[in-house]
Amino acid sequence: MGKYHELAKEIVKNVGGKENVVNLVHCITRLRFTLKDESIAKDQVLKNMDGVVTVMKSGGQYQVVIGNHVPEVFEDVMQLLDIKEGTAVEPDEKPKKFLDRAIDMVSGIFQPILGIMAACGMLKGLNTLLVTLGLYSDDCGGYMIINAAGDALFTFLPLFLGYTAAKKFQLKPMLGLAVGAAMCYPGIQAGTLSAGIEPLYNILDGTMFSSPVYIDFFGIPVISVDYTGTVIPVILAVWFASKCEKLFNKYIPDLVKFFFVPMLTLLITIPVSVLFLGPIATFSSTLISEFTLTIRGVSPMLAGAIVGLTWQILVIFGIHWGFIPVYINNVQTLGYDNVMMPFFACTFATSAVVLAIFFKTKDKKLKEMAIPNFISGIFGVTEPAIYGILLPLKKPFIISCIAGGIGGAFYGFCNFRKFILGGMGIFELPNMMNPDGSMGNILVAFAGIAISMAAGFVLTMIFYKEDIKEESTITVKETNETINKTAVLTDSATGEIKIYSPLKGKTVKLEDVEDEAFSSGILGKGVAILPEEGILYAPVDGTISAFFPTGHALGIVTDNGVELLIHVGMDTVQLDGKGFNPLVAVDDKVEKGQKLLEFDIKQIKEAGFSLVTPVLVTNADDFKAIVPVDGAMQILAGDELLTTERI
Repeated sequence: MGKYHELAKEIVKNVGGKENVVNLVHCITRLRFTLKDESIAKDQVLKNMDGVVTVMKSGGQYQVVIGNHVPEVFEDVMQLLDIKEGTAVEPDEKPKKFLDRAIDMVSGIFQPILGIMAACGMLKGLNTLLVTLGLYSDDCGGYMIINAAGDALFTFLPLFLGYTAAKKFQLKPMLGLAVGAAMCYPGIQAGTLSAGIEPLYNILDGTMFSSPVYIDFFGIPVISVDYTGTVIPVILAVWFASKCEKLFNKYIPDLVKFFFVPMLTLLITIPVSVLFLGPIATFSSTLISEFTLTIRGVSPMLAGAIVGLTWQILVIFGIHWGFIPVYINNVQTLGYDNVMMPFFACTFATSAVVLAIFFKTKDKKLKEMAIPNFISGIFGVTEPAIYGILLPLKKPFIISCIAGGIGGAFYGFCNFRKFILGGMGIFELPNMMNPDGSMGNILVAFAGIAISMAAGFVLTMIFYKEDIKEESTITVKETNETINKTAVLTDSATGEIKIYSPLKGKTVKLEDVEDEAFSSGILGKGVAILPEEGILYAPVDGTISAFFPTGHALGIVTDNGVELLIHVGMDTVQLDGKGFNPLVAVDDKVEKGQKLLEFDIKQIKEAGFSLVTPVLVTNADDFKAIVPVDGAMQILAGDELLTTERI
């Protein structure tokens, strides 16, 4: 096992165990699980885990955001699961929505080659840059060999997609590879067929789909297409092959399945793909390109602004994968993409916002995070900055979107293009050099970077104000009446803050709680209570910061910065709110002793769940110590439960 073995174990445990995992893939920063039941995954435990940035749910996937070292974590997680990479079983669940299925399919097919695609694009861009600088010519052997290393994936893209699509569609991977290879076979490519030969005739002549016909398949015309470097035709072909394989597996005897099933699958799939699926997919690609260019033609500046403004939001939910085929299709069919490229501004806008936060914040932890996330963003990986800094602070994330929109508008207005697929962040720049050697487009790229970063930095410096939690100076008053009404009591001499019991019952040491997420202290420090009556009172004066829809857990923030979590019972989220009656809502101001929740002790017990209720200080690092009362003692609601002391 690798160095992330312990983290992998905790992740598998908290997504519901290996029996809950249907499939797992990863992208640049995320583990993307397909789970049988997402409701049993422990979102908050995962979010608070060291080594996990956050958790997202989108496109039918349960996404655990790790950061740049996700491939190593993925390897350790895969060793704990009883599935092979890319395989899947049929989950016992309701069918996913069409959009979820589409995004899951696209991301599952493209994610495995994302890293190598970026690397190959960087090689091609570097080669172009060095030729432009005059270090060598584009007809020398060195250029050709480096170009072969960079161009191989893009030339034979159907082979790679044939393999990854086969895994996604549950076709034997080698059979998917064979389908992809057949789509790249020189003898059926338009460029090969047209070499010195006049076409028999043109089909669909006079339309945008006009295509020459050089050969036929037993009398059926074969529309001439170049499939090398394409995306949609091979995906359709592999999907069709997966259906054929299942059909033949059902009817062909086991004795001859080994060779007859793949033989018949290829015999049916390749002609159908060349005659029908390939041309249809190619015509669809043409339509997509024309449609996107038409939309952009209405207002390039507005189109660029929309892409730049919304791209980071799409990334958060993983929906950006639905647009990747448009970008690839444009480069492959038009020779460039200018529709999706305004998203390039977002990388640098995000990085600049993080840099501005570094200069403005007085929080040491935030400063420590800012520079690594700034560097990561410049290299094209923005998820750590988004989830680790911008989203928790809220306003900086909005600023980064606005700055991305400003840069995107500039790129749209200037018809900014990318000519070579691949690369990330600053490593994309060589791929933006015009093949004819002109420098106009690359100058636009640098200008857009400057505009995006300036907008992000300046807007953050102007509008971002850091929240500084001031310590309370409440002093102890002598009357018992005042003491009873004071939720969090700060002794001006000692700095102690007292928190009172929200329940009547018996105290339980936190380390004795059966759920490791609580007992280990990952979620916070404190004590638990085994309640004897079904009423939860406010233990402090404060504001309800969170109240789960199921009613089983809530958060309270006090005026002097104590953040509390109260979780009624263990795994009671599975009751889906049955037996719980919330009496307050999020953002409500509450006073100590106020009723917050009624819950049915009998119903919870009959459902088989423990009633042990942790009361935790979740921002324990802000205090020198969290001192709970002794365990296994009777306590009344309103009795002293915890004492904290500020650093």
